[in-house]
Amino acid sequence: MNGIPDLSAFPPGALIALGVAVFVILVLDVLALVSLIRRPQERVAYLNKWVWAAIILLVNVVGAILYFAIGRRSAQAADDVVPARTTDAELSGVADSLYGSAPKDTP
Repeated sequence: MNGIPDLSAFPPGALIALGVAVFVILVLDVLALVSLIRRPQERVAYLNKWVWAAIILLVNVVGAILYFAIGRRSAQAADDVVPARTTDAELSGVADSLYGSAPKDTP
């Protein structure tokens, strides 16, 4: 025939359960991808964002569950990463670029 299965042979309850399962899988994948996109890289655990996106999409339900279980760092864990120190010269350069240089005292 044309390759499309005849769904009328399945009981209606099985078709409804299949539809609900497909919907839940799609929602879980979309939620995982949206969470991954919105999350800063320093709050993504173990791998970079591209690898997690591939895992979520290719491993389907298990990939999304893995991402939610181990792929996210809490905000506190991300804060534990020590940021680079900014020197006074860098800060004054930023202030000068935003507001212009300070007026010079002339006698």
